[in-house]
Amino acid sequence: MLDLRQLRHFLAVADTLHFGRAAERLGMTQPPLSQSILALERQLGAALFTRSKRNVALTAFGRQWLEHVRPVVERIAALPDIARRIRDGTVGQLGLSFVSTADYSLLPALVRRYAARFPSVEVNLTEATSDVQIESLLGGHGHAGIIIPPDTALPEALAYMPLLREPLVAAVPEAWVSDGRSSDGDWLDQPLILFPRRVAPVFHDLVTGYLARRSGSLHVRQEAIQMQTIISLVSAGMGFALVPDSLRNLARTGVRYLELREPPVLETGLAWLRENDSATLREFLSVAADVKAA
Repeated sequence: MLDLRQLRHFLAVADTLHFGRAAERLGMTQPPLSQSILALERQLGAALFTRSKRNVALTAFGRQWLEHVRPVVERIAALPDIARRIRDGTVGQLGLSFVSTADYSLLPALVRRYAARFPSVEVNLTEATSDVQIESLLGGHGHAGIIIPPDTALPEALAYMPLLREPLVAAVPEAWVSDGRSSDGDWLDQPLILFPRRVAPVFHDLVTGYLARRSGSLHVRQEAIQMQTIISLVSAGMGFALVPDSLRNLARTGVRYLELREPPVLETGLAWLRENDSATLREFLSVAADVKAA
């Protein structure tokens, strides 16, 4: 097996083409350096240098081998710095999943601030419902997920940080407002567009509970998983939807966002596996805490 020390000896002689100067650079005497090069040549089965009383030169074999040795030694020399950066979370990967509502509230600020602080970390984003994210995190996939927390306790293996609480607003067709239906009492009994309960039970129950208290009736016309799809259906005049206030950032022709009386409040937060000791996760949690406090 090749000795890294011998490779460094070879590079020093190849750079200086002088055993005395190479030995001085390496902080050693010339005889042990010459012996090291001879042992390396015997191991390789080929001469690396031609030697005479006046000069030292690389052989054709030595010149070609040098092209392979130098980058290897340089990469090895860089390993301590790479280890430090991995330890400090400044390089690597971060797997982050998120619910669709976060795309208009938390996600842009989180990713922007994290990327500015850790530009060498590759951020892999995946949109998924909260239930899918929780199962994925429990299975060891990804680092963290922006979720709507369930109404029951999260599995003990997961940690959770609340990040945002925001009121729901009504997204209604523009035509309804033009017709004078600008108060929630004017359209609460109209067709509703809603998340399926199986994929967003907390959000679903928050909406249906509020409407049941306010109007006593519920007419779900269409279900959709993606928030963009829900808003598109509203713009098509198919009904109204209750959405987080941050969805105002999704400006869509034909849609108006209206405030509700005593609106329900939706919480969004960050979940991660407690046992995950990744440095990139640790630093991302620090950024998330800063965004929360901002």
